[in-house]
Amino acid sequence: MHRFYIAPENWDSRGLTLRDAEAHHARDVLRMTCGERAVVFNGQGREITAEIVDIAKGDVRLRKLHESETLPLRCRITLGQAIPKGKNMDLIVQKAVEIGAAEIAPLISERTIVDLDKKEAEQKQAKWQQIAIEAAKQCGQNWLPHIQIPQKPKDFFAVATGLRPVPTSHIDVATTFDLRLIGSLQPDAIHLKTILTNYVAQHRDRPWSVLMMVGPEGDFTPAELAL
Repeated sequence: MHRFYIAPENWDSRGLTLRDAEAHHARDVLRMTCGERAVVFNGQGREITAEIVDIAKGDVRLRKLHESETLPLRCRITLGQAIPKGKNMDLIVQKAVEIGAAEIAPLISERTIVDLDKKEAEQKQAKWQQIAIEAAKQCGQNWLPHIQIPQKPKDFFAVATGLRPVPTSHIDVATTFDLRLIGSLQPDAIHLKTILTNYVAQHRDRPWSVLMMVGPEGDFTPAELAL
């Protein structure tokens, strides 16, 4: 069945309505008709199998048939990704959705080729959030990651990702992640399996939250790695 996204603020299992782009896709692209079934999800674990009951000029209304809930991954994954050139970030967002990342932070590091002003950064954020929605529709993922606005690594580490503390908070970012990882191609890099094995041996448990950092082609600078 075709999948459609309804934002949490518009989610009402008693009266499901597709609007704007989602309604256009169902009505004008897929040519769906009354009586056909579809799956709708809200990006926060809720999924409903529904039947189309009305296709108006603007909206598509559906009736709930069955509702289910998908629990989030036990481990909350945050991806800090230096923005690559071209459209590679689009693919990275898609794959991050597929593995269940909870948050994606596009980073403008010192060696990142991409340079964005405030307006361009906001446009990129909106674009990648939409790509995340489309990826979730395609792969059956019911949890959407939040795409942060592109920012420098120092700004990313200035707040506790996921906790959203008030500006006066002095929470150390390091304390918000059980495990912090940085991808490396160096010959002396420690294998991920070894890191996880050592973590479990030390803490007697698997990590509940992980930060995965991926640098640009020229890698992060020493100053950025020290953050």
